Amino acid sequence: MRLRKAALVPALVAVSALSLTACGGGGKASTDNSKKSGASSAVANFGIGTKADSTGPAKDVPGAKSGGVAHDIEASGFDYLDPSQQYVNQYQAVGMLYSRQLTNYKTDPVSGKTILVGDLATDTGNTTDGGKTWTWTLKDGLKFEDGTPITSKDVKYAVERLYADYQTQGATYFPIWLSGDDYRKVYKGPDAGDLGDDVIGTPDDKTIVFHFKDVHTDAPYAAAMPDITAIEKSKDDKDKYNNHPVSIGPYKIKSYEPDKSLVLVKNENWDPKSDAIRHQYVDEWDFELGVQNPQLTQRLVGGAGDDKNALTLVTNADASLIKTIQDDPSMASRTISQFQPFVDTFDINNTRVTDLNVRKALAKAFPAAAVQKQLGGATTGDIAGNLVSPTIAGWKDSDPLGLKANPNGDPTAAKKILTDANKLNYPIVLAYANTPRWQKVSATVVDALNQAGFQASRKEIDPTSYYTQIGKVDNGFDLYRTGWGADWPSGDSVLPPTLGSNQVVNGGTNYSHYKNPAMDAEMDRIAKIQDQAQAADEWMKLADKILATDVPKIPATYDKFFQVYGAGLGGVAYNQVLGSIDVSSVYIK
Repeated sequence: MRLRKAALVPALVAVSALSLTACGGGGKASTDNSKKSGASSAVANFGIGTKADSTGPAKDVPGAKSGGVAHDIEASGFDYLDPSQQYVNQYQAVGMLYSRQLTNYKTDPVSGKTILVGDLATDTGNTTDGGKTWTWTLKDGLKFEDGTPITSKDVKYAVERLYADYQTQGATYFPIWLSGDDYRKVYKGPDAGDLGDDVIGTPDDKTIVFHFKDVHTDAPYAAAMPDITAIEKSKDDKDKYNNHPVSIGPYKIKSYEPDKSLVLVKNENWDPKSDAIRHQYVDEWDFELGVQNPQLTQRLVGGAGDDKNALTLVTNADASLIKTIQDDPSMASRTISQFQPFVDTFDINNTRVTDLNVRKALAKAFPAAAVQKQLGGATTGDIAGNLVSPTIAGWKDSDPLGLKANPNGDPTAAKKILTDANKLNYPIVLAYANTPRWQKVSATVVDALNQAGFQASRKEIDPTSYYTQIGKVDNGFDLYRTGWGADWPSGDSVLPPTLGSNQVVNGGTNYSHYKNPAMDAEMDRIAKIQDQAQAADEWMKLADKILATDVPKIPATYDKFFQVYGAGLGGVAYNQVLGSIDVSSVYIK
């Protein structure tokens, strides 16, 4: 879940396979089924909804009330409010309040069931030629916050602006599927005119037709990405739009101070009859940005004043407070504990660290157990042996680098590798997000590397722009932590975006800058497999082969979300696909 290489997504993604797995834990994700420790099963209740499921209004949450102010406390700011550039789950989660896509995921706050439904569209889409041409029909009652009706041309414009040079952070499925890998060479964005009807057709105000170059039966899922939305052309001021996106959801922006605060109020031009996912129970959402742990978790645990009605979207409980939460029975009803779709890794910059022996030594020295402990222990993440989340179809508990077998690292063995390769005292610059959590983790990793014969040092990065900085090809760092979650539960949404050669670009997410033509060819081969059980097994084998052969990155943890929210909130659910709190049904008790 960040930018991914869509060109290698397989032509067929079977619904049967997708219905078996999802990016979060299984069972109920609601307040009634919170776990006191650990996380629930990785098998989730997930699938494609019907046209009836896509029809609003959203079913009322039992006991829900209207009114009041809900509060959100975030450890960092929102680098991108423009839905076209939202590809971090925290940004996508807040975007649910003011933006909408052609399709989206509907979570029942009582049962925890998650299904794909039509959002702006009446259903999840239709194809008449096996998946090459896709048509969506827009719902009635759709309006921008100024009252202007939303038409198919507004959706077409939103996709066209993805071709503009300043669009560097969002998903790239549709542009690549429509125009190829070099889509920006084919079309320069709205300033160059319109894409032809043979690419995106709008035969009437309610109908939009996408003509992809190849078959993509997974288009309904790609249409749920934040960038497949509607944007009012007259209000679009390009990169400046990021600070004041025009709402098409239940809330609109009242005020925004980057890295400090965001206030959302009710959008009077949102029609609940058009929305099968969201409610508008609270009058206002107040976001407080830049509150670090342990203070963030202390405030949610204490619940004093406005914090009684507060939550956080993606920030795990501070490690020092996890046992307190687990041991207090009164917090069980307001604790969420679920697997996330993310695998945390420490990416090795292969353009700087070109010697395979050095990369092997880095992995051998990696202090997996110490990192896991500092991140919260088993409650917030299992030590990872490979690059694929347990929530993904075909996952196996493999350990090609021996990280789980030797969780404390082996400095003696690492030093021998360096010595034999004549690389002792090899310099390593580790970049880290400048927060208390990552300050501690980075210090632990650097200390372990130095004990193993490296000459390691740290370089801080502002947490708000962290992914922007490490997403540069010439970033100046050797090692840095990243996290990746599948956009839907299939191995094709893990390997190509994070290890495909053509994602070694500014804003891309092959953060390790890994390039291996033979492995690219394997990704192309597996992408064409239509038997999803076979494909899942092949993706897992390839992931382990890449890790064992080339060591482009070091798996750290299979992430879990463990956190409490204010006792004054109801309707709090967990979005299994995003790996975040679902704000769609929140109310004040």
